[in-house]
Amino acid sequence: MRHRLAGRTLRRRIAHRLSVVHNLATELLKHERMTTTAAKAREAQGVVEKIITKGKRGTVHDRRQVLRVVTDERVVRKLFDELGPRYADRPGGYTRLVRLMPRISDSAPMAMLELV
Repeated sequence: MRHRLAGRTLRRRIAHRLSVVHNLATELLKHERMTTTAAKAREAQGVVEKIITKGKRGTVHDRRQVLRVVTDERVVRKLFDELGPRYADRPGGYTRLVRLMPRISDSAPMAMLELV
């Protein structure tokens, strides 16, 4: 039974699913915009929102927690040096999810996830 289980499985085991979501979050913070399937975008959106909130606070503990998710040290520096101060006065809602046309090959619903 699925009682009270949150999140999407994305048809992957837990280790692969976490790897996919962490890589999506890293790439979004790196390029500030990405196109992926709608389910992956919705799953990565929550992770990125929490990471940017940690980037706004900027403590050593927050930096270490972000390093558990973000796989690139340069992206972590960008988060704490550029993105954190950029969103300092914003109380949340750092990302925008825009639905796109379905993918041609398999008609998967696509979405563009970008930083506001």
